[in-house]
Amino acid sequence: MLVRRFYDDRLAQASYMIGCQKTGEAIVIDPARDISLYLAAAKEEGVRITKVSETHIHADFLSGIRELAAATGATPLLSAEGGKDWQYGFAASDHATLLHDGDTITLGNVRIDVMHTPGHTPEHIVFVVIDGARSNDPVGMLSGDFIFVGDVGRPDLLETAAGVAGAKEVSARALYQSLQRLGDLPDYLQIWPGHGAGSACGKALGSVPSSTLGYERRTNWAFGIPDEATFVATVLEGQPATPPYFGVMKRLNRDGANVLDIQKPVAMLPPTDIAAALNEGIVLDVRPLATFAASHVAGSLNIPLIKAFTKWAGWLLPYDKDLYLIAPDSASAETARRALQSIGFDRVAGAFGTDSVSAAQSSGTARTSRRMAIGQAPALQQGGTVIVDVREADEFGAEHFNGAINVPLGKLPVGMDTMARDTPLALHCEGGTRSAIGLAVLERMGFTNVTDLTGGWTEWKKA
Repeated sequence: MLVRRFYDDRLAQASYMIGCQKTGEAIVIDPARDISLYLAAAKEEGVRITKVSETHIHADFLSGIRELAAATGATPLLSAEGGKDWQYGFAASDHATLLHDGDTITLGNVRIDVMHTPGHTPEHIVFVVIDGARSNDPVGMLSGDFIFVGDVGRPDLLETAAGVAGAKEVSARALYQSLQRLGDLPDYLQIWPGHGAGSACGKALGSVPSSTLGYERRTNWAFGIPDEATFVATVLEGQPATPPYFGVMKRLNRDGANVLDIQKPVAMLPPTDIAAALNEGIVLDVRPLATFAASHVAGSLNIPLIKAFTKWAGWLLPYDKDLYLIAPDSASAETARRALQSIGFDRVAGAFGTDSVSAAQSSGTARTSRRMAIGQAPALQQGGTVIVDVREADEFGAEHFNGAINVPLGKLPVGMDTMARDTPLALHCEGGTRSAIGLAVLERMGFTNVTDLTGGWTEWKKA
């Protein structure tokens, strides 16, 4: 049996290739939208991707199931569980096979049993894998967003992301019942989850890539709660904020997103086009924070190509405008475009090089970010500057400057919209990344007196 794991650090998302090395057949589970890695792996391993499936309708990234089926001729296998509102809208047009609880998928000597595990979503299924060449006992479970290392999938997204009022408690009860179904499965069963630490699909995900069911029974908090009512209250408490793009992902993944042309490179544009790009769409600079702060095109946003790039893009960028990138080179522009496409931003109209910043400097339309050490915060406050803490509410609640206001980074466009644009503001976060991103957001909104307090709360506590 062949098992290959693929992991996207920016999405904290795992996908898997399971295959029979004797017959050369393989299935990909929970594919990301950039399918090039699966095609390369299939060639490396000498297998054919004959089937493609997923555990559920994802909310945090755009599935590559349609791209992969189109590129390989693989048959899509889609959950038919969950009720009429959570059926795949493209199942018929894409000639998909529908899966139900108790169904079996066969790939040569490999058998995969389907189990319906609602809770995170109504249609959620997991795949219990048997390596028939060695044993009739199960070896692993592709658990999707049902069981993670140290956590379980959050049951509130149907309500917070998809807008189904009153769904979170119903889903939490379903999740508890799904956990009870695992009683007959052995402790040695390997757990291959769909996400790792950093994902917003749970609240306490571990960074270890896999586990066993027995270890999770001993250490995962969700297995240690003996009654349903306590479980429901516990699982719903303290879930992270739901990014606005989750609702878009749910709809597109259910109804069917456009199939990408992955061969078409991002177009590199001359610096003379930057004014039109600023007027017609959003210009996103993906250079490092310090480089952007030193000099940038006025009116551009800055989300550097760090691990959280996709997350903050989903919070801060609109889906109804063309996006233009500023990147240090074409490879970085392509990386950024693919990351944006992974959450459905398909309107990347082109990219500019650093010559666009040089041209802005020559024309007087470049800006330099105002930055001060966070130790200057009290003096700024005394002078009438408003301290804006862009951390999440729980971080702010634990410790904050007296008199500071809390507007989390992802909510700045709405939370600061009614404030006078000439108000002196100083932003800080925990380590300095979010506040730097937030400064560009506020400048683009028209705020004229914004300071980034570098070092963040971590540096303040050290001092």
